[in-house]
Amino acid sequence: MHSATAIEYHAIVPTVYRALEQVHGRIDSVALPRTVHHLVQLRASQINACAYCVDMHTREARTDGETNERLDRLVVWRHVECFLPAERAALAWTEALTTLSLDTDYAALRAQLREHFSEAQIGALTMEIAMINLWNRINVSNH
Repeated sequence: MHSATAIEYHAIVPTVYRALEQVHGRIDSVALPRTVHHLVQLRASQINACAYCVDMHTREARTDGETNERLDRLVVWRHVECFLPAERAALAWTEALTTLSLDTDYAALRAQLREHFSEAQIGALTMEIAMINLWNRINVSNH
């Protein structure tokens, strides 16, 4: 008989879990703007329906000075004017890498990113998106 209780990944694979946690410090060393960091993590978590991560990243964004107005409108970011062009490029990249589609024009999205970010920042942004998607999937597996 199988138990419906959550899987304590940090306890059953502690070395892997700790290694994943350490990646964030290295990504942060590239110095993406904190607003972009928070918006990307929160948007991917919204798309992936990860309640734990949405709660955590919303709180962290507010602590770092993000406004409730922008957080409330993040889900409709394409239809409001409160996000900067660099943030919009990062959010488009986030959505493209979170919900993969054969129709996505990744070259056009990279061109938009290059208007606002260095190659190193784009690399860090891509890793940030990959990592939040990984954490979302780990957390959603315990819903």
